[in-house]
Amino acid sequence: MDFPKIARQVIEKLGGKENISALAHCATRLRIVLKDEAQVDKEAIENIDGVKGQFSVAGQYQIIFGSGTVNKVHAEMSAMLGMGDMTKNDVAAAGAQNQNLLQRLVKGLADIFVPIIPAIVAGGLLMGLANVFMAKDLFVEGMSLIDTHPELADLAAMINTFANAPFVFLPILIAFSATRKFGGNPFLGAALGMLLVHPDLVNGWNYTSVVAEGKLAYWNIFGFDIERVGYQGSVLPVLVASWILATLEKALRKVVPSVLDNLLTPLLALFIAGLLTFSFVGPITREAGFLLGAGLTWLYDTAGFIGGALFGALYAPIVITGMHQTFIAIETQLLADFATTGGTFIFPIAAMSNIAQGAACLAVFVIMKDVKTRGIALPSGISALLGITEPAMFGVNLRYRYPFIGAMVGAGCASAFVALFNVKAQALGAAGLPGIISIKPNDISMYVIGMLIAFVVAFSVTVVLGKRAQNKVK
Repeated sequence: MDFPKIARQVIEKLGGKENISALAHCATRLRIVLKDEAQVDKEAIENIDGVKGQFSVAGQYQIIFGSGTVNKVHAEMSAMLGMGDMTKNDVAAAGAQNQNLLQRLVKGLADIFVPIIPAIVAGGLLMGLANVFMAKDLFVEGMSLIDTHPELADLAAMINTFANAPFVFLPILIAFSATRKFGGNPFLGAALGMLLVHPDLVNGWNYTSVVAEGKLAYWNIFGFDIERVGYQGSVLPVLVASWILATLEKALRKVVPSVLDNLLTPLLALFIAGLLTFSFVGPITREAGFLLGAGLTWLYDTAGFIGGALFGALYAPIVITGMHQTFIAIETQLLADFATTGGTFIFPIAAMSNIAQGAACLAVFVIMKDVKTRGIALPSGISALLGITEPAMFGVNLRYRYPFIGAMVGAGCASAFVALFNVKAQALGAAGLPGIISIKPNDISMYVIGMLIAFVVAFSVTVVLGKRAQNKVK
């Protein structure tokens, strides 16, 4: 491949050097911030050697080249543009200026929750491992593995403790990440998170029962009663509290004399943020967060397979808007309140959508004769089956439209099935074939059947629509 030629063509078709304000790359894609996206010649870019797709998201214009190629194209473009080394974060910051308020909100949530996903995934998978020991009927009818092998009880208890830790102390993780995102000291945020799960407080999960028993303790501050309740497993209260803390910290640094800054700013910011959280923000947002999670769960359980079908069919269009990033916060809440919710229903539906996108893309590989399209469709389809859908969705399915429709039909049918059998995940992970390890043990068989439905329906519908489209062209 002539990489200098490819780089020159990309720059030219993006509107020239003067239209490019930032450039970086990830494993497979160029990430570019443009001054005016209207100047892009999309059709010409599709015909550049090595280009496997293109799309615009989060204020960035992204061109898919694939691993091993993208870095070489980037190196040539970077030299031609004279921009030097820029990171993905640099490009994301530049792209944020092109986003509206809703897009910035969605990206903000993603920036907060994506860094803590590994901890949540680890806890969820350990929870699944603990369930292997404790679930009845998994190996022996009416008995658990611990019942048949009591010597494993302590091992199961230890694993269960390890699994619960990320969820018990979830506010600390969220507060650290959120305070950093809001421009405050993340370690001060962690201290706020610790305050919200302090052992002297009533455990947040026991709040309802403690109130019912009339045993709830209060702080009486100048005649005003403040509930001494923790926020274990809460998401929304911690987010708002972290924003208050970061805002207070930045405001105080502007007025507190520099000689007293390290002494007074952390003290006042943490005290005021904590006081506001326990007095007003916490009780209101805690109920709002639980109502949101409970409402979605109720809708899923009540609407059943119809609700699952609608959610599954619309999941891919939601991904195009970027709004799916907001689901991370909801899923975190559902997983944190696992004893009540039984896990998250969003993950299995996302997996059905991803499998359907992959199947539709592979159908394009089968029915299309164009060598370049087939070369893009095969690896992109496999990638989608493994949970990475951008190449398939933006590089193939949306480009030809009918594969995207086929994928939506397949996702809707499969999501209706998993909703009918109430399939839920106990951890986050790659929403696709690898997602099996994130599913509750008793639901794995239904999850696998759901994936088969997604694949077969999406593949079949895409083939039918594709043959019809080809006949119209003839």
